[in-house]
Amino acid sequence: MNFGQAVERLKEGRKVARKGWNGNGMWIVLMPALYLDASVVNGRTSKHLGEGVDLDSQPYIAMFTAGKQWQPGWLASQADILSEDWEVVE
Repeated sequence: MNFGQAVERLKEGRKVARKGWNGNGMWIVLMPALYLDASVVNGRTSKHLGEGVDLDSQPYIAMFTAGKQWQPGWLASQADILSEDWEVVE
């Protein structure tokens, strides 16, 4: 499938990957918007937002890397956008 179709699968809550990626077990997913009241925001986040500030996180794409690490904020390269080798990961 093409990149546009892959984005549609992401919006459906599916994981997608490219057959052409070199890393084994890599995939991306769309993380939905998240709102947390300041009373439940963890210290790691409130350190940057400020104490007593609500967290209003916008949607973002994250990658599960070949090194089995969670990488928020994945951005598509031109090769990713133009490729036709996207597939749904089950």
